[in-house]
Amino acid sequence: MSIAKPLKKLVSAVILDLDGTLLHTDGIVSDVLKVSVVKYGKQWDGRETQKIVGKTPLEAAAAVVEDYELPCSTDDFLTQITPLLYDQWCNIKALPGANRLIKHLSSHNVPVALASNSPRANIESKISYHQGWKGSFSAIIAGDEVRTGKPSPEIFLEAAKRLNLKPSSCLVIEDSLPGVTGGKAAGMEVVAVPSIPKSHLYTEADQVINSLLDLQPELWGLPPFEDWMEGTLPIKPWHIGGPVVKGFGRGSKVLGIPTGMYLPMSNLSTKGYSALLSEHPSGVYFGWAGLSSQGLYKMVMSIGWNPYFNNTEKTIEPWLLHEFDGDFYGEELRLVIVGYIRPERLAFPLSLNFGFEKLQANFSSLESLIAKIHEDRRIAERALDIPTYSKYRDDPYLKGSSL
Repeated sequence: MSIAKPLKKLVSAVILDLDGTLLHTDGIVSDVLKVSVVKYGKQWDGRETQKIVGKTPLEAAAAVVEDYELPCSTDDFLTQITPLLYDQWCNIKALPGANRLIKHLSSHNVPVALASNSPRANIESKISYHQGWKGSFSAIIAGDEVRTGKPSPEIFLEAAKRLNLKPSSCLVIEDSLPGVTGGKAAGMEVVAVPSIPKSHLYTEADQVINSLLDLQPELWGLPPFEDWMEGTLPIKPWHIGGPVVKGFGRGSKVLGIPTGMYLPMSNLSTKGYSALLSEHPSGVYFGWAGLSSQGLYKMVMSIGWNPYFNNTEKTIEPWLLHEFDGDFYGEELRLVIVGYIRPERLAFPLSLNFGFEKLQANFSSLESLIAKIHEDRRIAERALDIPTYSKYRDDPYLKGSSL
C-alpha cells in the first residue's frame, strides 16, 4: 500500500544543471587534470574536486593553479586543458536517471531549461552526444551568456525569464553548492543531488536526494514516474566481477547475515572497475550472481562510501541469497545488476568497518537495521521472479563470457 506524501510546493517548470547533475563529467575532468599537472612535476590527488565543482572553467582553473602552485597563469593553464577536455566530451556518460528524467518531463510537456556555468560551445558539444536532449530543453543558458555565473542567481533568473515563468514557479535540480546557493537566491525551490559525498553541506536546499533515481516529481506537483514495480526500479543492466577476497561470515557475528564477499574498489581498479563504480550512485541494488564453481544465485547488494577509509573508497558488498556450507575465497564472482531499491542514506553497512556510530546515525537500533536488510532481501527475491528481471539470469557474463 502506497502512502501519500505531502506536497512540498507546486511548480510549473524544471531548471537543470548539466555537469555533475545530468552528465558524469567529474571523471573526465580529473583524468585531464591528472595529465596536465604532471607536466609541472605535480601529482593530481583530487583535493581540489570540491572547490571546482559547479565553478566556471576560469574559476576552476584558477583554483588548481593556486593550490598546486603551478608556474603558469590561470589563462595559460585553461588554454592548455581546454582542447584536451573537448576531445573527451564524446566520452561523457549520462548519470543514472538523467535520460529517464528528461524523457519523463518531455513526455508530460513540462517546460525544462538547462542552466550551466559552462560556455555555450561546451554545452552544445556535450549534449550533442546524447540523443534527444537538445530538443527537450525549452531554453539553454550558458555561463558566458550572463554577467556572473553561479552562485549568482542571474543564470536562474534568466532561465525563468526565457520560460516566461515566475522564479517561484521553477524547481532547480543541482549537484553543486554554488548551484544550490544561486537557485535559492533566485527565489526558487532547489533539489540537491550532491556529486560529492558531503550531503551535510547542502543545508540551503529544500531537499537533498542521493541520485536522480530518487527524485519524486509528485512532491512538487509534477507528474510522477510510473516505472517502479514491486518496490524496485528497473535500470540499464551493468556488470562487475572479481575474486572473493574477504568478508564471508563477517556480517554473521553482529547482524546474523553471511555477507559472503566484499569487493573494495581498490581491489578491482586494475581491471578498470574504479571508473565503473564512480558512475553509479550509492544505494541498494539487486540482480544475479555467478560463482565460478557453485552456480547462479539471486543477489542484493550495497554500494557506498566506507567511513573507515575517510570517505575516499567506494565499495560494493553483495549478499548472495543462499545458505552456503563454507567460504569460497579466491573464486571468481560475477554480478549483473538489474534493479535499484533505495538510496544509501539507509544503505546496509554490512562491513563491520562502518562501526556502530554509522549504524546509529541511520537507524534507531541494531534491530531496525537488521529488519531493513531483511526487507531488502524480500524485495529483491520477489522482484527477481518478475520477467523484467528474471531474464537476466541467462546473461552470458555470469557464466564467464567476456563483455
